[in-house]
Amino acid sequence: MHQQIFVNLPIENMARAQAFFRALGYEFNPQFTNDQGACLVVGENLFVMLLVKSFYQTFTDKAIADARTTSEVLVCFSCSSRDEVDALVDKAVAAGGTTPRPAQDLGFMYSRSFDDLDGHSWEFVHMQDASKALG
Repeated sequence: MHQQIFVNLPIENMARAQAFFRALGYEFNPQFTNDQGACLVVGENLFVMLLVKSFYQTFTDKAIADARTTSEVLVCFSCSSRDEVDALVDKAVAAGGTTPRPAQDLGFMYSRSFDDLDGHSWEFVHMQDASKALG
């Protein structure tokens, strides 16, 4: 089965995008990072390739969606606690991101989201242990 996941997202400005995600505490894999693309490490086997639009376009014949006006994908990551969810989203807002909607608290699940500088939506969620959530 699959060993890793690489989510590819188009961006406008490489330096700005890298600075934004570094402000959230993320690192980039230098082996797969240059002026056209940057490999954002979000987990042991989870990566987001930030690709400048002209380079991204070489991978598809379709038009690139404007993430500020069109939903293209919802990227959601689990966190170990509500505090971690809040800390990540608060860092994103401090670095220039926006919060498109308020936090959602369903008791067993807590989530918040932000839109990055290119309009991509990122969601962070903390879920209680499934056995606790079911009763």
